[in-house]
Amino acid sequence: MKRIIDFLFSLIGLIILIIPFTLIGLLIKIKMPGPIFFVQIRVGKEGKPFKLFKFRTMSVASGKTNGSFDAGDSSRITPLGRILRKTKLDELPQLINVLIGDMSLVGPRPEVQQWTQIYPDQWKIVHRMRPGITDNASIMFRNEEEILASSQNPTLTYKEEILPKKLRMYINYVENHSILIDAKIILTTIKEIIVK
Repeated sequence: MKRIIDFLFSLIGLIILIIPFTLIGLLIKIKMPGPIFFVQIRVGKEGKPFKLFKFRTMSVASGKTNGSFDAGDSSRITPLGRILRKTKLDELPQLINVLIGDMSLVGPRPEVQQWTQIYPDQWKIVHRMRPGITDNASIMFRNEEEILASSQNPTLTYKEEILPKKLRMYINYVENHSILIDAKIILTTIKEIIVK
């Protein structure tokens, strides 16, 4: 049932949002020379890697790999990118990931491989499910970038403070998820975006 809902809603969403998608793509091309999409390798269900799609919010930098993630690094975020991130519009291309079955609308957020190698026992539980576009941890840590930017050691803060809390919430979702819980998380996510 969850997969059927994911497929139908992502398909409908992509059809409805085709004009906004096109406009955002044009703005990125005009304001931020380079590709429209940011594509990064993330770890999904059963530990299988997949390509996650986002609208690009940073200037292009050489030497960056698909699996890299510099905690707290916001130095390359462009003015347009900040707007896309604040409104979460940069996440919309992940509807493509949902449509093709790599992701779900609701579920634990997928990480890059370097972070799934930490706390492997917890990740083994988390990876029983498809990762999602949103979940309770995404809502709680909506200001994660600000937290990391203010930290003297962003990588250590993410590893020892943020990630363990996220994993506890991910595991709780895996063990207790339902259609009603998914609906509540989606509505809360929309409310948070509108309010903030």
